[in-house]
Amino acid sequence: MKRITFHFDVISPFAYLAFERLPLVLQGLSYEVVYRPVLFGAILDRLGQLGPAEIPGKREWTFRQVDWLARQHGVPLRMPAQHPFNPLPLLRLAVACGQGGTVNRHVAETLLRHVWTRGGEPCEPAALASLEATLAPARAPGDDAVKGELRANTEDALQQGVFGVPTCEVDGRLFWGLDALPMLRGWLEGDAWFASGAWEAAGALP
Repeated sequence: MKRITFHFDVISPFAYLAFERLPLVLQGLSYEVVYRPVLFGAILDRLGQLGPAEIPGKREWTFRQVDWLARQHGVPLRMPAQHPFNPLPLLRLAVACGQGGTVNRHVAETLLRHVWTRGGEPCEPAALASLEATLAPARAPGDDAVKGELRANTEDALQQGVFGVPTCEVDGRLFWGLDALPMLRGWLEGDAWFASGAWEAAGALP
C-alpha cells in the first residue's frame, strides 16, 4: 500500500477541489493518505513569489477557472467574502486536532468546506468558535507546540521541494495541483512513462 502525503493550505481553492476529487481519481487503488497542513504564504515568501490572487489578471482568471472547474466536477463552491485572507487560525486549529503535524480526512474536510462552501469571512470570531466546538481539538490552537508543528510542516515541505499547494508526495515524488491527480494515479499504477527517463530528463533541461 502506497502512502500519500497531501500538503495543503485552506487558503487554496485548488487544494479544496483536489481534496474532493482525490478519492474518485484514485478509486480502486490501494493507498493511504495523510493530510499535512502547511502555510502557503510562508512557502511563497521563502521562494520570493507572489500568490495567484496577488497578481492582477491571474487573480481574476484563477477565480473564474475555479468556479468553472467546481461546476465541471460537481463540487459545491461559494467564494469566501475576501481572498486572500489570513489562514493561520484555521491551520492551527487543524494541527491542534491531529498528531505529529498531520490531520485526518474529517478535520481537513471540515476546514476546507468551511472556507469554500459557506461564503462569508472564514476567520470571523463566531465562525472560528463554532468550528472549534465542532472539532473539539485535543490541544489549544494557540499552544506553542501547535504553532511549532505548523512551522515544522512548512519547513519540511520546503526541504522536500514543495512550491505550491496542493502537493501530493509519494515515494519521494511530488505531484502539484488538481490537474496532477491523473498523473499521480499513473505513478501508483506503474505507468511506463515513469520508467522512461522522462521524469528525470525534465529536471535536467538547461
